[in-house]
Amino acid sequence: MKVARYLAAIGFAALWPLLAVGQTGGQPYPNKPVHFVVPFTAGSATDILARTFGQKLSELWGQPVIVDNRPGAGGTIGATFVAKAPADGYTLLVHSAAHAYNPSIYTNLSFDTAKDFVEVVPLAGQPNVLVVAPSAGVKTVAELIALAKQKPGQLNFGSAGTGSGTHINAEKFKLAAGIDVVHIPYKGTPEALTDTMAGRVTYFFSPISAALPNVREGKLLALGVSTAKRSAALPNVPTIGESGLPGFDYNLWVGVFAPAGTPPDIVDKINKDVAHLLQSAEIKERFANLGAEPMPMTPTEFKNFVRVEIDESAKVIKAAGIKAQ
Repeated sequence: MKVARYLAAIGFAALWPLLAVGQTGGQPYPNKPVHFVVPFTAGSATDILARTFGQKLSELWGQPVIVDNRPGAGGTIGATFVAKAPADGYTLLVHSAAHAYNPSIYTNLSFDTAKDFVEVVPLAGQPNVLVVAPSAGVKTVAELIALAKQKPGQLNFGSAGTGSGTHINAEKFKLAAGIDVVHIPYKGTPEALTDTMAGRVTYFFSPISAALPNVREGKLLALGVSTAKRSAALPNVPTIGESGLPGFDYNLWVGVFAPAGTPPDIVDKINKDVAHLLQSAEIKERFANLGAEPMPMTPTEFKNFVRVEIDESAKVIKAAGIKAQ
């Protein structure tokens, strides 16, 4: 009996590559369009990176990569859609750091962040930049903090939604500065930027890639960047740490996730193809223009990174009392 089971196991192992090929129609992956589901609005930092890599992967694969925006509920609507999609590599989630925050914010998620997704590859990391309208009357981080302390509860800040990276960044800033300000969540970054420029919100920690055009055109004033190091895209803008809050550091990352059960060979192929694109002169130039930095990792390294992000963000979320709205 044991021999029979052993031979059966060997037989299945030998057939697995054939079964895996059969899942993709007998042809190498991909042999049909791939969908990148972005859980934020068009023009957001996540969307910009999804479209940047989608275009290049489409050229590399010879198949369309379609960006499908499904915004709302801090990115959980799009994530829910992908969690329930077939685990065949043709429906992928391109999400921000908010993916790691949502388990601590939403108590009724229809998916398990750690179990229902496979971490495929990080696309990039970038700082958020603290921006205000030129009419706001503040020109430095110190002036903004001083104004907030003079008017407790009267200033507000925008975000790309409750639990988004822009929200968590702003809550870390609020805690570090010891200020009382009101959170105004939006569906995405473009909407928050529009209201910041119009003066309807006092400030916004915007992904640098989305804010740069408006900063360069003088529509927004950049007060500081969230990362520990200055950004090459805005070299004259100090870090938040340099501006009176030593040690402050926040990196907004974006990565690709697949439904749990996606074949490892497909996950590895996507990871390696993205790593290949990161070496191209075109992507390097694009990153320089966006203020983004590569985050080369294997799927296993990315999985471990996300687990740490989930644990560390839970502490900030608890301290700030963040709850789904």
